[in-house]
Amino acid sequence: IDERFPHPQLMPADPVMRARARLFLFRFEQELFTHVKALESGPSKGHDKARLYIRENLIQIAPIFVKQKFMLGEEFSMLDVAIAPLLWRLDYYGVQMPKQAVPLLKYAERLFARPAFSEAMTSAERGMRK
Repeated sequence: IDERFPHPQLMPADPVMRARARLFLFRFEQELFTHVKALESGPSKGHDKARLYIRENLIQIAPIFVKQKFMLGEEFSMLDVAIAPLLWRLDYYGVQMPKQAVPLLKYAERLFARPAFSEAMTSAERGMRK
């Protein structure tokens, strides 16, 4: 099993949804999380560029949440778990989201309202958001 992707038992049962989940995870890793690493690596000229990439990639997925509650539809999944920490830290990283990202921001609030989300955070993580 490829280490970058969760164990098959944690994936959706439907093969099409499994493929979709893997694609999302790959895109998150390539188009979002690599830029988070740059932001966390300390002072750098590349921070503005990293913020822009994160912002633009999140804007692209925002329309998903106009029609569905979670990443893969109406079911909470590992994709939601994977992206929640980034969404929580947007202000901390200095990523400003435009008005067109409102569906994404509402989705983020749904994730943050889940009891398991707040239970999993450290005090440092709680302090990353105003």
